[in-house]
Amino acid sequence: MKKLIFTLVALSLLISCNKDDDNVIDNPNQNLPENSPEVANFPVQNFMWRAMNLWYFWQESVPNLADDRFSTNAEYATFLASAASPAEFYTSLQFNEDRFSFANEDYTTLVNNLVGISKSNGLEFGLVRFGEGEDIFGFVRYIVAGSDASTKNIKRGDIFTRVDGQQLNLDNYRNLLFGANDTYTLGLAEIVNNTINDIETEVSLTKTEGLQENPVLLSSVLEVNGVKIAYLMYNGFNRNFNDELNEAFAGFNAEGASELIVDLRYNPGGSVNTSRLLASMIYGPNTNDLYIRQRYNDKIQEQLSAAQVEDFFANNVDGDALNSMNLSKVYVITTNSSASASELLINGLDPYIEVIQIGETTRGKNEFSITMVDDPENSFIYSESRENQINPENSWAIQPLIGRNENAAGFSDYTSGLLPDVFLEEDITNLGVLGDINEPLLARTLELITSSTGKRNFEVKMPAKLVSESKLFTPVKDNMWLDKPLSFK
Repeated sequence: MKKLIFTLVALSLLISCNKDDDNVIDNPNQNLPENSPEVANFPVQNFMWRAMNLWYFWQESVPNLADDRFSTNAEYATFLASAASPAEFYTSLQFNEDRFSFANEDYTTLVNNLVGISKSNGLEFGLVRFGEGEDIFGFVRYIVAGSDASTKNIKRGDIFTRVDGQQLNLDNYRNLLFGANDTYTLGLAEIVNNTINDIETEVSLTKTEGLQENPVLLSSVLEVNGVKIAYLMYNGFNRNFNDELNEAFAGFNAEGASELIVDLRYNPGGSVNTSRLLASMIYGPNTNDLYIRQRYNDKIQEQLSAAQVEDFFANNVDGDALNSMNLSKVYVITTNSSASASELLINGLDPYIEVIQIGETTRGKNEFSITMVDDPENSFIYSESRENQINPENSWAIQPLIGRNENAAGFSDYTSGLLPDVFLEEDITNLGVLGDINEPLLARTLELITSSTGKRNFEVKMPAKLVSESKLFTPVKDNMWLDKPLSFK
């Protein structure tokens, strides 16, 4: 039977690269014919299986993805027809410990979301359970600039319990907040003596297409007890805003900041390369020092050289000089919402500088993914320059975990999350104003930096123990994606 040869143009998410026909990713054990009448009836499932069989990090641990799983084409076609929908079929291919791979029926929507463009009303919130019951309530974390929510009378710390008059609970919140309804009305509440009470105030919000969030929410220099401390509130590793990130560090240097706080409490991750750039802005443009190394499945790993899987610290941002503070210590604020590229930043810096973590244990997402579409000649890797080569009958995309990043010391095992040095939860009764020196998590960090012996009480009366959050219902969720070209010799 014919073996399948997959030509690898480039391992990139959105970057266009030139084709090199002399270099291939070879999958010699996959012995299914490329085309057959039986398989042609299931183009989406066929694309999913072939892409996962080649690239999936846990391919060898999933029996349904084994190279010798099917002895005949008819048997393969029967398997492709086994699920009621492409989404269910994709789930059947996943390793039981994989919490983060996903599929999307429209690759255009997915690609837009990966650079921060989405349909949203701009309200970022967390959801918390009322005691042990089924009812839940929401609290506002922050508002995205330029959104519908930014024009309404709602702010960080506000509480809501109802949507369109219905009490939120574990069964209905997905449909009410994340369903097909573009407009909904929130019923607000207030906290009195640690008890949440409904009030009559309501706020109507509308989701709009094309909203793009600048992840650099706040950047300032605080002077506390004679120490100039840079503060960066960073909410997503979005490569479209690398220049804004670099400009923030130019400002820190211009004002003479000697300490740095990076607030990642609501940052679910994103671009691996942007993580590398931020790490370089903190540590320095030390291009001889290894930041991270990628590990793929054996099928892919054995075909790649060291140069192809190693990322070093950077000295420029898209050709412009990188602004760095050249620090030996950094303070990072985290919660359980801090994931993927946020954790990568901490882990990648750890062999070189002291990273002091304040807040909660991170989520534990240490694998990276890549966008894949029905373009077998490009090894299923999405490339903007090849959109006319994608099967026009199949708009589905998958975002599978295809590898794991390890730091320069070889460490990558943080699936249970990264533990803070100083544990402190957010208090729903006292969320404070982000960037204000009295906001509890920032205030506690400032105490560590300045060795203050103040008598402030950081007791948490109502901890923000999340059931869910708004960013988990975006197509990118807490994913970390590889967005660098993988060039062959």
